Amino acid sequence: MVSKILCAAPIGFDGKVIEVESDSKQGLPSLQIVGMGNKSIDEAKERVRSAIINSLLEFPSKKITINLAPAEIPKDGTHYDLAIALSILCNSNQLSSKNICNSAFAGELALDGSIRPIRGVINIIEIAKRANIKQIFIPIKNLQQASLISGIKIIPVQSLKELFLHLKGELLISASTQNKSLNKKYSPTIPKNPLDNIIGQEQAKRALIIAAAGRHNLLLNGPPGSGKTLLAKSLLDLLPPLSPEEIINVTKIYSLAGELVDDIIYKRPFRSPHHTASRTSLIGGGTRPKPGEISLAHNGVLFLDEMPEYSRSSLESLRQPMEDKTVVISRAGYRAKYPADFMLIATMNPCPCGFFGDNNYECSCNNNQISKYQNKISGPLLDRIDMVVNVTRVPTNRLIQKNHNGNSLPQYRSAIDVINTAIHNQKNRYQNSYKFNISLSQHDIKYNINLTDAAKNLLDMASEKLNLSARSYFKIVKISRTIADLDNNSDILPSHISEALQYRQSIK
Repeated sequence: MVSKILCAAPIGFDGKVIEVESDSKQGLPSLQIVGMGNKSIDEAKERVRSAIINSLLEFPSKKITINLAPAEIPKDGTHYDLAIALSILCNSNQLSSKNICNSAFAGELALDGSIRPIRGVINIIEIAKRANIKQIFIPIKNLQQASLISGIKIIPVQSLKELFLHLKGELLISASTQNKSLNKKYSPTIPKNPLDNIIGQEQAKRALIIAAAGRHNLLLNGPPGSGKTLLAKSLLDLLPPLSPEEIINVTKIYSLAGELVDDIIYKRPFRSPHHTASRTSLIGGGTRPKPGEISLAHNGVLFLDEMPEYSRSSLESLRQPMEDKTVVISRAGYRAKYPADFMLIATMNPCPCGFFGDNNYECSCNNNQISKYQNKISGPLLDRIDMVVNVTRVPTNRLIQKNHNGNSLPQYRSAIDVINTAIHNQKNRYQNSYKFNISLSQHDIKYNINLTDAAKNLLDMASEKLNLSARSYFKIVKISRTIADLDNNSDILPSHISEALQYRQSIK
């Protein structure tokens, strides 16, 4: 008789339920696993054998075949170990299949029979939930992540022996309390105005506030030592805390990537890959599909310091995810889709030496070098960056002044409050489809965004004079809408258009 145990195969952010089938015949004792499994699944044979024996259970002396169905789906990971072991125990009549009806199992087995944590546990649970599976057994060390998901009974287990006794009715393992982890609140110590410690750079700080309020992408262009990196890193403190839904999605991504430091991610991500990062490390992929940096920055910030130093192929790979907020990775053996709704903030020098246009230092680059350096950022990619701000040096005699007021303009005194007001206005406006101004479609702009006649005339005049592309035209409207939200104004005024036009600067 063939026994069947349910598990799941994560494929990107989605996946499918997998049936782990076991059949045994008389013959030379062996264990074979089929069904398009990779090396980690092939190695499960020895883990499962040792775990069953060391749990004082019987490993059949037969020719055993394990099939992971459907066989056309590539499978990888160690989370199939537990289901494989149970299918063998059921097939050898040590367990009754009726005790595991409508249940799924996921966990890596240690040689002593204990159950180790796995990556992607949230995704696995959601796959089982969508398939209307009643309950799922997972490693106890994954319980904090698992408790984020409601609507399915989650039972944490420590060892194969413990699970065996539970399924036999000789030991009771209690189910977890759903959503217990969301009672914890992440409370970072953030000053009321994170921009207080930055001296000068009023336009750049204003741009940061606008970017944070509307989730706009931002490029800071300026010489070395002008404070670009300091400005960029302060952006994270301007953003609101993660919502419960965002906590689940971010934790799910980090669990899939195997990069969890804490059990649950409560802090908004800030990713800063090195400029030598490959295209695969940025967008994801590999022989074993993993989310890349753009997905790890989902609902957070992707910071590219010295943007022209990244390879051209790596930069160009950002174009589609910046538009679609998702990335689809297609390889010969799989097609995986990951979310990539990130804010891009980048910095660059105006030339290789960094001093082109600087009043205090002479540039040592020739025109060809400057042009080649600036052209590393292509026009189509630059067109997808909402705001470009040229940053200049702050006089050194201002840097150590006592009792300085870093934010001399009144609107900076409560940056967090102003941003929260703008976000609140966007929530009220987009009640049926919650999003930020960056996500506005052309249809939304045409029918749901109000420009005064004077603002529309100014925008049309600027578009004709500056020869703006359609994408740039609509980006100016989006930025203007955010500025209006910061001003708590329901209409876009000419002053909002004028300010937005300042942020569509050229890097040349």
